[in-house]
Amino acid sequence: MTDDTFYGSDYGALKAFDPDIAGVLVSELERIRSGLQLIASENLSSPEVLTALGSTLSNKYAEGYPGRRYYGGCAEVDKAENIAIERCKALFDADHANVQAHSGASANQAVYGAFMKPGETILAMSLPHGGHLTHGTKMSFSGKWFNAVHYGVNQETEDIDYDQVEQLAREHRPKVICAGGSAIPRLIDFERFRAIADEVGAIFWVDAAHFIGLVAGKAIPSPVPYADVVTFTTHKVLRGPRSGALVCTEEHAKALDRAIFPMMQGGPQMHTIAAKAVNFLECATPQYQEYTRAVIENSQALAAALAERGIRPTTGGTDTHLSLLDLQGVEVTGADAEARADAAGIVLNKNAIPFDPQSPNIASGVRVGTPCVTTQGMGVAQMEIIAELIHTAVTKGDADPDHEVSRAVRAQVSELVTEFPAYPR
Repeated sequence: MTDDTFYGSDYGALKAFDPDIAGVLVSELERIRSGLQLIASENLSSPEVLTALGSTLSNKYAEGYPGRRYYGGCAEVDKAENIAIERCKALFDADHANVQAHSGASANQAVYGAFMKPGETILAMSLPHGGHLTHGTKMSFSGKWFNAVHYGVNQETEDIDYDQVEQLAREHRPKVICAGGSAIPRLIDFERFRAIADEVGAIFWVDAAHFIGLVAGKAIPSPVPYADVVTFTTHKVLRGPRSGALVCTEEHAKALDRAIFPMMQGGPQMHTIAAKAVNFLECATPQYQEYTRAVIENSQALAAALAERGIRPTTGGTDTHLSLLDLQGVEVTGADAEARADAAGIVLNKNAIPFDPQSPNIASGVRVGTPCVTTQGMGVAQMEIIAELIHTAVTKGDADPDHEVSRAVRAQVSELVTEFPAYPR
């Protein structure tokens, strides 16, 4: 890197003052550029988003909300937050938006704070079947402080067992019912969830962290008309800064705002909120809508191509940006597949599959997503190539980067990412 600008920041000054950290910035950029980034929960934020993140808004302490701060000098950051709020509401056609959550987990924590008391019951998807840590797992605050009842997937379809959801809701009368998770490749029936929640008098919460970008791009149906509250991250398909937000009905706006601040958080990160505003503007364009359709098309093509090579997608495929792949047919564990792929320049993650015979740290599956490679301009033709590279690395490769197969696949990966570069110079 020879330029003095590093996507909006003064890289030259940083390099002169702290070459160690400056070196990390450059080496991470080279890591992204040199491999296939197939982590479903990652994307490549635009230089404009990164510029806002590196701005002087980081300096401002702004506890409270626009017009109701506990510090002086907030006139400019009030503008930024109001812009982000209005853009978020418009993007999702929502009554109310809160853009202060530091992460998806923080936004989720606010749901508990707004609607539940310790010991009350939440009904959510189990982690081994595709849920999330904050949906009541024992190692999370959500499982330590609240009574979590979990539903799963139907063993035959591997999709959400809606009859089980209904049965458990009637039996346990939860205060909150949650839909969403981190490894769900199919669309969720929000209307069915809404009916179940109404029957038992529960709040209906959708954790849309993974698929909210597809909603923003109008590529899949929105949960907003059905849910009391929708929480999400802004850094996955949405392609914004690493952070969180929520939208909700007007009825619950005050409770959720108070749960974010002062209950769960102090001062908001104003530079990140400005970056969210930039991102919401990006997502309101026809180009972004086209991008989200391409993400799904690529995801489906990649899943189908891997299936042809004996790596089975659970549920038989995907409707979204990710697929969950069962490796038992090729007799490789998820942990081995992740290590072999990494050695070959392919970044994905091991993941438990429903009814997995392996422990979570070994797993029988991997999760692959197409947001990053689609951002780089790759299409269906490249998904066929990627599927072959994954299959070769996973079934014939080794965790040693110097292994013959690892080197050969990595060379082909290099050709592909050179043709479709991340952050072109």
